[in-house]
Order: sequence, then C-alpha cells, then structure tokens
Amino acid sequence: MKTKILLATLMLTVVFLGAAGSATAAFAQYLGNVGDGGETGRLTLEEALALQRERIIAVQDNPGAGSGTPILSSEGVLGAAIISAAVFGGVAGALLLRGRSGKYAAMGRG
Repeated sequence: MKTKILLATLMLTVVFLGAAGSATAAFAQYLGNVGDGGETGRLTLEEALALQRERIIAVQDNPGAGSGTPILSSEGVLGAAIISAAVFGGVAGALLLRGRSGKYAAMGRG
C-alpha cells in the first residue's frame, strides 16, 4: 500500500515540476541591431522580406552550391552516421564477446 502511494506521489511530483518548469519565461534573441533610442532591434516585415529575397537570389545564382550540408562526405550527415554506427557497433560487439565468457557468465552458455 505504501509503495502505491509513494509511486503516485512521485509521478504527481514529476508532472507538477514539468508543468512548472515549462511555465517560465523564455527570452529569445532580438533580431537586427539595437538602436540608439533603446529599440529592441526587431526586423520589420519589409526588412525580413528583403533579406529573404537576397537569399533566394543567392541560391538561384549558385545552383551547384546546394544547401551547404555535405551529406555524402565524412563531414556530412551520412558520413557522421556511418562513423557513429561503426564506433558504437564496435563497442557493442566487444561487450557482447566479453559478456559471453568470464567469471560471471552463466554456466552452460559458451
């Protein structure tokens, strides 16, 4: 009985702390430069649209440049995934081989 009460209290505490933690204020970075009069420096709609137009023109002028993320190189996403899989797979394989033998291995297995 005490275990159920303890677990229920623990679960309610976790839910309450999670809700209280997400209710705090978030201070985002301001866009643009802060002015002399103490303005926040937020981009106006026209400034944001002009910036997006410049980005689109830059991409259209350099079609071979791509997004800037080298996916198939060792510095890219796929290369990093392959390297990570090799490292973690090697560690897992070594632990598997070491776990099959030794002082604490179950009798009758390998």
